[in-house]
Amino acid sequence: MLAGASLEEMVRKIFKYGAAVLEQACEPITEFDTPELHELVADMWETMYSAKGIGLAAPQIGISKQLSVIDVSAGENEADRVLIINPEITLRDGKQTGEEGCLSIPGFREPVTRANRVIVRAQNEKGEPIELEGLELLARAFQHEIDHLHGILFLSHLSPLKRDIIRRKIKKLQKAGEWD
Repeated sequence: MLAGASLEEMVRKIFKYGAAVLEQACEPITEFDTPELHELVADMWETMYSAKGIGLAAPQIGISKQLSVIDVSAGENEADRVLIINPEITLRDGKQTGEEGCLSIPGFREPVTRANRVIVRAQNEKGEPIELEGLELLARAFQHEIDHLHGILFLSHLSPLKRDIIRRKIKKLQKAGEWD
């Protein structure tokens, strides 16, 4: 560690739509309970809360690893904090449609249909297996964040027309230098 450096959490840059890392499948995490992993997780919580999100996947900060943090209370309830590493959805049940947005596609929100209940098998920071159930908003967040780990953005759940309209708006923002 550099002299004068601290272990404080750091807000990292959130990559926006157009960054290649957002559309690539991520590598599984194989080393657990390391200082690097703990620092990454702390930075992800800090970054997500700073951006006022309820979920953040590692590729959104440029790291192609299977790791997501989720807090559907947006920091209001410590018990709602969920960390999932190398997750997979083992059960999807029911349907819900609700408005969805993404920290990597700021300013755009659209209705998306997803399962209303999911079971997720994953690992914690120590590499121990965990199984979690998500209902309603938590189920939506699990599906959204796990999609990120497979290079899938919520735009792929929209109709081709809506997807094209959003892509054209983003291209205009890029040309205007308002999308970095």
